[in-house]
Amino acid sequence: MSREGERGKGEGANHALLSHPSLPIIHSLGLVEYLPTWQAMQKFTAERAPDTRDEIWLVQHPPTYTQGLAGKPEHLLNSTAIPVVKIDRGGQITYHGPGQIVAYLLLDLRRWKINVRELVRLMEQAVIDLLGEFGVAAQGREDAPGVYVADAKIASLGLKIKHGCCYHGLALNVDMDLTPFANINPCGYAGLRVTQCCELGITAGIEELQAQLAQNLIHGLQQHLESKQHP
Repeated sequence: MSREGERGKGEGANHALLSHPSLPIIHSLGLVEYLPTWQAMQKFTAERAPDTRDEIWLVQHPPTYTQGLAGKPEHLLNSTAIPVVKIDRGGQITYHGPGQIVAYLLLDLRRWKINVRELVRLMEQAVIDLLGEFGVAAQGREDAPGVYVADAKIASLGLKIKHGCCYHGLALNVDMDLTPFANINPCGYAGLRVTQCCELGITAGIEELQAQLAQNLIHGLQQHLESKQHP
């Protein structure tokens, strides 16, 4: 496990009460199974204290379909050997697989003075800015959270909020086998096309993109907090 920073006991107690909270710890966890990662997010959130440092987990998953709380079984068009995990985030069904960056945000929303809608937009903007650095124009959509290049979806997102804290996050397609998306209505939208970085001429490695995405997310949180403190 690569850890950029450590959670120190007694280091700046009562982070949640500070005007400038400590930055989230970034964990790059590599390729990890979905179910234990989800369970670890739940455990982390349930055991948080007011001074627990926020974290961002950067992972890839083996082939897995995840179905959100609003997920309808009919959005799985074809039965496959890929497991379907019913989970507690919002949204419908999506696919995770190697070659996709998944960034899990374990944040105290009160600490950053941010609501769910604002966090969704911040996550989308982090991806939009990342793609923009490589000359790819992308945008969000009011009717369907996520990031799109033209009419094709390149990133999906979903969150769970519990006691003012969030977990789950976003998934960015980088260089993966997109075939399994054909077995679902991605995020509940029939016929929705999906795309990925490698198809758009982005040749940067997944580790480089992960690191930049994490920095974009942290920068977005800092900017948002500044805007609330100094409107």
